[in-house]
Amino acid sequence: MFDVILFQSEIPSNTGNIIRLCANTDSSLHLVKPLGFTLEDRLLRRAGLDYREYAAITVHETWTACADRFTDHRLFAVSTKGTHRYDQIDYAEGDVFLFGPESCGLPADILRSVSEQRRIRLPMIPESRSLNLSNSVSVVIYEAWRQVEFRKGV
Repeated sequence: MFDVILFQSEIPSNTGNIIRLCANTDSSLHLVKPLGFTLEDRLLRRAGLDYREYAAITVHETWTACADRFTDHRLFAVSTKGTHRYDQIDYAEGDVFLFGPESCGLPADILRSVSEQRRIRLPMIPESRSLNLSNSVSVVIYEAWRQVEFRKGV
């Protein structure tokens, strides 16, 4: 359906929640090293419950290795610095969503490597810094899935 990329995710419980989300939306998860935890971390297992076996998870050693996998896909960078609201884009099956680490977001060079038209953001009140990573992934994936009429969903 969709691909979610977590670039250098730091918090295991966020990644565990995203594993569960991906399993339930038929999305694939891609983790770009270094991670702030191991895949055996108890908080990751606890948040992901038994969904890890149902989620397609790929670990990439570098950003370049991950990016090379998606050269023929539409890749959207999700960032507080995005220029377009997430709900004003027409999504399609096969789209890819890139999210940065919890503490600092996507590095400027990676964000710049994505077309400005594909840099998206979730609206927040001006005083806010950011949303929780797993919540942000959920909002974006469910909007994209809604737009394709929840194909494969019940």
